[in-house]
Amino acid sequence: MHSILIIGCGSIGERHLRCFQQTGRCAVSVCDANATLLNEVSQRYGVPSFSSFAAALTAQKFDALVVCTPAHTHLAIAREGAAHGAALLIEKPLSVTLDGIEETRAAIVSSGRFVAVAYVYHCFPWIVAAREFLKAGSFGKPLHVSVVAGQHFPTFRPAYRDIYYARHETGGGAIQDALTHLVNAMEWMIGPMTRVFCDAAHQQLEGVTVEDTVNVTARHGDVLASYAMTQFQAANEAIFEIHCEHGSVKIESHAQRWGTIKLGETAWTWHTPPPLERDDLFIAQANAFLDGMEGKDCQLCTFDEAVQTLRFNRAALESTATGLPIILS
Repeated sequence: MHSILIIGCGSIGERHLRCFQQTGRCAVSVCDANATLLNEVSQRYGVPSFSSFAAALTAQKFDALVVCTPAHTHLAIAREGAAHGAALLIEKPLSVTLDGIEETRAAIVSSGRFVAVAYVYHCFPWIVAAREFLKAGSFGKPLHVSVVAGQHFPTFRPAYRDIYYARHETGGGAIQDALTHLVNAMEWMIGPMTRVFCDAAHQQLEGVTVEDTVNVTARHGDVLASYAMTQFQAANEAIFEIHCEHGSVKIESHAQRWGTIKLGETAWTWHTPPPLERDDLFIAQANAFLDGMEGKDCQLCTFDEAVQTLRFNRAALESTATGLPIILS
């Protein structure tokens, strides 16, 4: 049994806790500085708890750490975890700046342990299948992509005003919290973003001033792209379209399906995997991480892929502030 320490008992930390437990392949512990929250979560799931990260590392040798703290703390914790000799699953986004990236990369290389970043779309069967279809090349090169997505964020995260989401400095706002998932998934499918022009604004969400609405015009190399997202709309939807030389691929993530249409056809051919609950996707991510720890192949987001998406996050915020397009180096 692998020993896993969940660092942070907020909503995503609790989800990782119960989903790692569901794998049946590990013993899970938790730590959090909030004593009340820590006690509630540890009692609910019957797991050992520690009042601080330092106390946990002093008390026990862990095989892996799952970093679920606000984004501005991720890299420092990752470096400590690497020094501890632990594998790392780091929540997205990887950070809020590029400061400390090279030091963290060096620590990871020195540790020799498996590291992944929790962009969970890598575990969505409809994303995986569409990516494999695109990589097979029967439709030729992608030429244009579009993503339209959104949800009523207060329904899914009622405490958004009081958590990291309220400030850019802690990883908040639609770009760093939500759009980053979609861009990372598209980069995984067609390659890294190389140019971004972003317009974003706070349109409706009460109690915060960070952007809840984003429009992006971009390039992934030679592929033109557009992204649109709101966090106040009624429908919870995410639609990806990838238009290639000889046909198009569409992913309706909210419907858990993907489809194709070739030039000359008049109707989409849809592929719908067996239905999944949201925790099923995180259990799949947990199992993939454990596989990676054991040296098996897995498709989780790598550290370098997450750095690339972090460059998008930073460029999108800069473009919004300056009104200028940004070239991603």
